[in-house]
Amino acid sequence: MNETAAPYGKPRRTRVPAEERRAEIVAAALTEFAVTGYAGTSTEAIARRAGVSQPYLFQLFGTKRDLFIAGIRHGFSRTRLAFETTGRAARAEDPDPHHILHAMGDRYHELLQDRELLLCQLQAYAACEDPEIRAAVRGEWVQMYRLVADVSGADPHKLA
Repeated sequence: MNETAAPYGKPRRTRVPAEERRAEIVAAALTEFAVTGYAGTSTEAIARRAGVSQPYLFQLFGTKRDLFIAGIRHGFSRTRLAFETTGRAARAEDPDPHHILHAMGDRYHELLQDRELLLCQLQAYAACEDPEIRAAVRGEWVQMYRLVADVSGADPHKLA
């Protein structure tokens, strides 16, 4: 929490913009969800880890499911960004789709060294019994597939 000097020696808290606070809460949620999953994670634990109240967490995200989905989207977004950056750099070296796909695969292997990211992916798949979570995961995979096809130049039918 940010603090500044206030009159009479009492610290005064500075306001953190909602988008910045949302990002902090998503990061805290990912840490919690990675270990205990969607069903096993309490919003109280997430709020405590993020340093916010539970009501504020719900004010920003609405439901635990919405927060879980925000975490899923964050993880996929991080992976897509890595693929896009790596794929474009590989294309500059050699435009062969096989070379680009191989570079993306290597980068994915590196990403999975982040245990939290790996566990969050697994927890996302495990929670797909919930229709809204399943739809979010499916939508993220569609975006990932399209990005890989676009950046690599590979025949989309051969990617499957």
